[in-house]
Amino acid sequence: MRDTNSSTHTHRCLVIVDVQNDFCPGGALACEGGDTVAAGISDYVQRTDIAAKYDFIVGTKDWHIDPGSHFAPSGVEPDFAETWPVHCKVGTPGAESHPNLDVSSVDYWFLKGEYEAAYSGFEGYLEGTDEASGGGQPERLGPWLRKQGIEYIDVCGIATGFCVKATMLDGIAEGFTVTLLSDLCAGVAPDSSAKAVEDMKHAGACMR
Repeated sequence: MRDTNSSTHTHRCLVIVDVQNDFCPGGALACEGGDTVAAGISDYVQRTDIAAKYDFIVGTKDWHIDPGSHFAPSGVEPDFAETWPVHCKVGTPGAESHPNLDVSSVDYWFLKGEYEAAYSGFEGYLEGTDEASGGGQPERLGPWLRKQGIEYIDVCGIATGFCVKATMLDGIAEGFTVTLLSDLCAGVAPDSSAKAVEDMKHAGACMR
């Protein structure tokens, strides 16, 4: 974990979305280039000037235990819109961060989708604040960011047209100034990723 106690504040947070094994080549829902994006994010956050740019760097994880109809029933082909192959199950290698991602640069993790579908990082809770961990009331990403004085969010990760887009749109809806780091994202397909970027722009997102 980085030193986040600096007296100089930028009011900016980097949100790294779902850079997990199951979303990278060889995984259950692989996005082409996910492993390359993981390495690119690591190179980005390891730069001294970039590390100083952010008050916090947080990561989100798809963190499924029993998400109900989010997983296609056994023997039924998923439609890849509402139902999906089993992925990112807690306790499996697929749920873990991709080894190309420098997890030591991530200050806090937000987990989403334990018992239901969850795409946006804003649906996630701060690791360790849920009832099962003895924390009582889960602390969601939006309130946590506001408590830290964050006004600006940069977003990167996987997949552009799904969890990245959902996180971007929720960030805008919650009143943050949100920027997509498009070169540090991987998508399912070029056409759907391009459409997602246009949707984000239309909603008021900044692009880099």
